[in-house]
Amino acid sequence: MGATITFKRPDGRDAQGYLANSKRGDAPGLVVIQEWWGLSEQIKAIVDRFALAGFDALAPDLYNGVVVPYHDAEAAGKAMQALDFKDATTQTVRGAAQYLKQNGSKVGITGFCMGGAIAVFAAAHIREFVAAVAFYGLPPAELVKPADVKIPLQGHFANRDDYVTPAAVEAFETGLKAAGKDYEFFRYDADHAFANEQRMAVHDRRAAELAWSRAIEFFHKHHFA
Repeated sequence: MGATITFKRPDGRDAQGYLANSKRGDAPGLVVIQEWWGLSEQIKAIVDRFALAGFDALAPDLYNGVVVPYHDAEAAGKAMQALDFKDATTQTVRGAAQYLKQNGSKVGITGFCMGGAIAVFAAAHIREFVAAVAFYGLPPAELVKPADVKIPLQGHFANRDDYVTPAAVEAFETGLKAAGKDYEFFRYDADHAFANEQRMAVHDRRAAELAWSRAIEFFHKHHFA
């Protein structure tokens, strides 16, 4: 449904991503951020699904063409550690937002796992976005504090998560509440990456569909329709 495109970062360099357009001529924009595996076929399918839901969706390729197989978590971890999060967010992700804003639409951001952490980082530092949804991802405390978040934020987290632990989620939510931020967090009796239907060991269809419906409703609530 979608296609690979090239767009400009704010620094003038080229970046690539996977774009799927809604049939609407005035569709809102949505930047979709990959898991630590890379811009996989599963993420591309998510982009296509957002397009069918009425968004012009773009997933920037933060690994420059590298996609790590699901069985190699060690390689995925190394790829994520090698990523310059600040550059990826302030340049590549922001460039994707600016590309989508060319038609005058409002732009939101969502991401999964590593992408969820980047979505929260963007919610604090990238002014082009109007709303953010994070799936089981939070950035390190030294990069983003809850009080830094500047736009409405929705989060979806797993109760059985050894990466983004319930304690970490609770601490971040406490900070958002104390700072008076516009947010809503949901917990699911599921495992990390429960929305990835290609990873059957952790996929939870009921939780994934509930989270999806909540995310769509959240984006429409914030003037996306």
